[in-house]
Amino acid sequence: MSNFILTGTPGSGKTAILRQLEIHGYAVVEEAATDVIALHHALGHREPWRDPDFIDRIVDLQRKRQLTVGPMIHRTTFFDRSPVCTLALSRHLSLAAPRPLLDEIDRVLTDHVYERTVFFVRSQGFVQATAARRISLEDSHVFEQIHEDTYRSLGFELIAVAPDRLPARVAVVEDVVEGLRRKS
Repeated sequence: MSNFILTGTPGSGKTAILRQLEIHGYAVVEEAATDVIALHHALGHREPWRDPDFIDRIVDLQRKRQLTVGPMIHRTTFFDRSPVCTLALSRHLSLAAPRPLLDEIDRVLTDHVYERTVFFVRSQGFVQATAARRISLEDSHVFEQIHEDTYRSLGFELIAVAPDRLPARVAVVEDVVEGLRRKS
């Protein structure tokens, strides 16, 4: 079983890539932050990212999803973000990383939950606003750099998925996965 992280700045096209990978037969585990935001919007809370426990909620949902699917899946799985992304988000929001987040990062690194090769989907040069995505293009570029620096600081190898047509972006991911499979 190989667990790969697919990440990138908001609006980079991650979700489209993940949907195509899912259609190609790969398992996909959904992003937690967007779901935490959507739930709190549904409960009438307009800016859940301002709550002191926002990061903890994301970490909790990420961990539950990872632990739930981990033992059940015996094939290549793509995770839409990871706790490392949550650390980058806390840095972007100028929040101290809470202990549960640091513990979760330690756990996933120690237990080798994810492959060290991470697919980093690059910005397409625009951001489509949604209820959960309220970031400007300029801020998304800042976040992209924080995100990249955070992964590199923890020793991950980033594979850039450049802006291109969807089939070409998916092919980059599948070609790297196939190459890694042949090496092992």
